[in-house]
Amino acid sequence: MQNYTDKDIFLLLGDPDTKVAQAALAEVYRRHSARIYSYCRKIIGDNHIAEDMLQDTFMTLLETARKRFQITNIFGYLLIIARNKCLNYKRDNTVTYDQLEEIHLSVSENTIESKEIVDLVTMSLDLLPEHYREAFVLREYNGLSYSEVGEATGQSVEVVKVRIHRAKEKLRKVLAPYFSEMNHQA
Repeated sequence: MQNYTDKDIFLLLGDPDTKVAQAALAEVYRRHSARIYSYCRKIIGDNHIAEDMLQDTFMTLLETARKRFQITNIFGYLLIIARNKCLNYKRDNTVTYDQLEEIHLSVSENTIESKEIVDLVTMSLDLLPEHYREAFVLREYNGLSYSEVGEATGQSVEVVKVRIHRAKEKLRKVLAPYFSEMNHQA
């Protein structure tokens, strides 16, 4: 299945042969689950709930495939499903943010070595307005282009650029005292 495109694998998800559909789902999960989980984790702020959102997202994908819909961009579709599930959860539940025990980023994405800095950045993300945080996470952590962020959030590219710029400004303001203190100690 590794040689199949996402579009081909999506078609196999709806295959009446359960083993073929399971293999296709396993491949889609292997390819995209880490990024979808990372998105859910950063938006929701809770490991267990993010895991539930991830599972629900993949079940929705499977249901969609069984209905014989055409999807060509599986990751984009998964991201839209995950976003809707996260936003619905946040709307329906009061969420308290606990300090993160762990950041789920791959080594190539995580250039910050100090756990203290990672915790600071993570807590700073929680201080951002939700629409800034979402755009920032999609762009900086998930590596989506501005147009892909716009497509996922239903916003224009211009709005996305403004939100990401403002998110970065706010993060700089929040983190500036910490980095200033570090420079004075060095």
